[in-house]
Amino acid sequence: MKTIKLLPVLLLFVLGSCSSIQVNSDFDKNIDFKQYKTYAFHKNGIDKAEISQLDKKRILRAIDAELSNKGMTKSDNPDLLINIFTKEREKVSVNQFNAGWGYGWGWGWNPYMWGGQQTIATSNTEGTLFIDLIDAKKQELIWQGEGVGYLTKNQAEKENRINEFVAKIMAQFPPQS
Repeated sequence: MKTIKLLPVLLLFVLGSCSSIQVNSDFDKNIDFKQYKTYAFHKNGIDKAEISQLDKKRILRAIDAELSNKGMTKSDNPDLLINIFTKEREKVSVNQFNAGWGYGWGWGWNPYMWGGQQTIATSNTEGTLFIDLIDAKKQELIWQGEGVGYLTKNQAEKENRINEFVAKIMAQFPPQS
């Protein structure tokens, strides 16, 4: 009986974990990030990102909003150049379970199992967004943020998901020593 009560909680946890975004960042520890006040987007690098133009615009708007919230301004003569690139892959999950009352442990015949075995296969697209910050004068990568999570094709949710990716990645910039 306890198992039946815990099943909805477990299901909620599993579904909640699907929507999470894992983020990491790496940076040059010899850099004083307080010196960077202005930025611009690295057009040549962004043009190479293999995503739709609409999604590029969404990502760039989200980055622009996050950097503005941090007190940085866009400039024609920037301290930082911002570049993005993306990867995606299809993840397939296959689950098998006994349908009916035949749940239990161990081997053997169960006279109460009337539903048989069912297999459910699901697929999701997992995306990775990289945001690179490049010192404009030295042309060197100084910070890289990475976010990995499931993507949505639902138009209504897409912008929110992109904003969530960018906000979680940019929360790690500037790095705390």
